Amino acid sequence: QVQLEESGGGLVQPGGSLSLSCLASETIFSGYWMGWYRQAPGKERELVARIRSGRDPDYGDSVQGRFTISRDNAKKMVYLRMNSLKPEDTAVYYCNVRREGINYWGKGTLVTVSS
Repeated sequence: QVQLEESGGGLVQPGGSLSLSCLASETIFSGYWMGWYRQAPGKERELVARIRSGRDPDYGDSVQGRFTISRDNAKKMVYLRMNSLKPEDTAVYYCNVRREGINYWGKGTLVTVSS
């Protein structure tokens, strides 16, 4: 059972930047996906970004060009750098690991984009 702990959420003004971090309880093989999903009130959970070795990262259409995902396997961390934030980016952001067909989730961290 992989435990995931997110950090870095908070309140930011439109146009601002924020970074999220996620620490896994164990080393995740680089070939497995690690990433971020988000869920806004009344909406479905959606992919923000995910990363694994041997592939270009995947980004959701709405964040392409503004968000950057990175990963440090030695530190068991995955990161999300969010730039040019918009009010519609407001959501709970969840860290995710997909391993052997099983999804593991963190508890989420709230990002609020508002003036």
